[in-house]
Amino acid sequence: MLMNPPLAHADLIATFKRAQADAAHKLGLIKTASQKGPQAIKAAVDAAARAEKRRDAYAKKLSAVGVVVED
Repeated sequence: MLMNPPLAHADLIATFKRAQADAAHKLGLIKTASQKGPQAIKAAVDAAARAEKRRDAYAKKLSAVGVVVED
């Protein structure tokens, strides 16, 4: 299915915003996990790192098509 370029950018922007929100949420989970012990902290940190990596990948794709994202 072919999309109009502006619509494709809109989808990519929406995906980036979801990834950005997910990364922020995962970072918040680290604080909650700190009360549950070292294994929970490690799992939360790993999940947050993966979410940040996804967010950064979408930001890179957006910059490649000329869309500037702000943190």
